[in-house]
Amino acid sequence: MKRMYHYATVSKALDQLNEKGFTCDFNRNADMIRKNPEKFEIVHVYRYEGESDPGDEAVVYGIKSTSGKKGVYVAGFSADSDLETAQVLFDLSIRGR
Repeated sequence: MKRMYHYATVSKALDQLNEKGFTCDFNRNADMIRKNPEKFEIVHVYRYEGESDPGDEAVVYGIKSTSGKKGVYVAGFSADSDLETAQVLFDLSIRGR
């Protein structure tokens, strides 16, 4: 079951998820998600919108793998973001609804 949280900042969301055991940094292992999306479930989602700059927008995902590994992925909306992985995660979040 996916839960939506509202924190003041991305770092606060990451701290809270870390306290819940989401310790793996899936941004460093994004290829695992892209190649095997069926092995991952989005458990938590947090969307952060910048006050004035759309480039400050981000989504923090709390992700659990079928092997039990729990971690986070932060998807930004800037030009240098990993849009392919962000799309896979977005599709997973829709599938989980």
